[in-house]
Amino acid sequence: MAKLTDFFRLGIRKEWIDALQANGITEPTPIQEKAIPALLAGKDVISQAQTGTGKTLAFVLPILEKADPDSNDVQALVLTPTRELALQITAEVKKLTAATDDLHVLAVYGGQDVDRQLRKLAGKKQVVIATPGRLLDHMRRGTIDLSTVSMFVLDEADQMLHMGFLPEVEDIAASLPDKRQTMLFSATMTPQVRALAQRFMQNPEDIRVQGKRITLANIRQIAVETTDRAKQSALRTLIDEERPFLAVIFCRTKRRASTLNAALQGFGYLSDELHGDLSQAKREDVMKRFREARIQLLVATDVAARGLDVEGVTHVFNYDIPEDVDSYIHRIGRTGRAKEKGIAYTMVAAKDRAQLAEIEKGIAMTLERRASERAADYGENEEHKQHKTKHKGQERAGRGGQRGGKPARTEGEHRGSKPARAEGEHRGSRPARAEGEHRGSRPARAEGEHRGSRPARAEGGQRGGKPLKAEGKQQAGKGKRETGKRGQHGADRQQQTARLAPKNGDDQRTQERMTKTGQSSERAAGRSDFAGKSANASRKPGAFSHKRAEKQHGGSARFDGQKQTGKRPSPAPAKRGSTARRTKKR
Repeated sequence: MAKLTDFFRLGIRKEWIDALQANGITEPTPIQEKAIPALLAGKDVISQAQTGTGKTLAFVLPILEKADPDSNDVQALVLTPTRELALQITAEVKKLTAATDDLHVLAVYGGQDVDRQLRKLAGKKQVVIATPGRLLDHMRRGTIDLSTVSMFVLDEADQMLHMGFLPEVEDIAASLPDKRQTMLFSATMTPQVRALAQRFMQNPEDIRVQGKRITLANIRQIAVETTDRAKQSALRTLIDEERPFLAVIFCRTKRRASTLNAALQGFGYLSDELHGDLSQAKREDVMKRFREARIQLLVATDVAARGLDVEGVTHVFNYDIPEDVDSYIHRIGRTGRAKEKGIAYTMVAAKDRAQLAEIEKGIAMTLERRASERAADYGENEEHKQHKTKHKGQERAGRGGQRGGKPARTEGEHRGSKPARAEGEHRGSRPARAEGEHRGSRPARAEGEHRGSRPARAEGGQRGGKPLKAEGKQQAGKGKRETGKRGQHGADRQQQTARLAPKNGDDQRTQERMTKTGQSSERAAGRSDFAGKSANASRKPGAFSHKRAEKQHGGSARFDGQKQTGKRPSPAPAKRGSTARRTKKR
């Protein structure tokens, strides 16, 4: 009871103290002891405190104390970066106001039915807890009036700026009354957060607590040395060994969280995922099943699990190492809450050792080391390989420099088994050719010798190597050919030629026809020459003329050639059209 009087000493009424006791809260935390009196006095407060230090009650209790239950207007506005955090704060307020019907709290966030929110906004709503995007939408619709707000809270301000909500926060703050109380809570106090506080706060009281020590006091922290390939297997081994009641597994990206959750479900684990790509209905369903312990493993990203407060979380697994010290503290702060014990495992690969050193430096302590079985097997295999390589080297040295049983090569000796070539020796196995020798394997031909392999025939000799027949024998053979079969074919050809030969009358008629054709061709050529001269006269000096070249060379080469060969000449094409007529008239 002495501890409950501490809340009374801070200025909290008995009805709220009874509600705290009904929810198992009996003692104020350091952030509550410092922030509640200042807020009840009406001062602006900027507070740096980690999650899990009780900062939610640090601003919720003063709001409930100062709110007017008789008024239906919005008196307190709390902005949060995520929907889950808005729902979580709403649930905390509803726990404390369950015994009274005078104060009403409303959560306004994206992904929810707009018509349903409009009906709730029409009723009593002394406290509104919202995300920036959906609240700004209602302000533009004119469905919410913030002109009566007297208390304004920015929770997780650093994360809100990190997610790019600064323009929305500025628009919302500009629509609030100038005379108001502003409270800013942040896990880290960056220059951007400081600049935001200076713009919207008046002489704020700076409150800081050693949240790191408070958060880490009841959490056993272990670094599991593994490899990227064996990380998933090592995680399953830890889950099987520890058997957590509820556990949160943190991944760096949405894709990695989805992939890991699918793998765990494939192995039969009761798990689900939580990240920004899920719809609001899906996220609410996942959180409801996790709080009811219908699923034991929650695979989440940093943003989705920001400020997540679930009772009964016994283990936290950092599947991907956090980027900085603050993210590490935020992650492991999901367990060990309300003075309960918790265990946090961090999977560390070889490339993550530098980040682990920074985290250990930031929390001023060294994490307990543990090697996974797969990583240990991998290390043993590497050690065995190194030992085997070293043993082989010693054996080679003992054999006098031999390599694999073969004698070592001497200096200058080549790797292959063939001896080195002498100076001037060619690469192939054939000996070099002598001067003047040809490339082929055949010897050079003597002077006057033919290309073939047969020897030259002697003068008067026969080609086939047989002796030349005598003159009488040759004449006899000629007579046989004439009277034989071959001779008969020759006679037939002569008779056919005689039949086809023109007679005397035919020769005369043929000559006359050729003469007439030649005269006609000459006349046509004359006309063509005359037309060519006229055409050349109209051209510019120096222009090329085919007809002029023919005249210089003694007429048409084509006609002369046809006339000499005795063939029927083809008449030269005469020009047609108006050009030829105009030339003839001139």
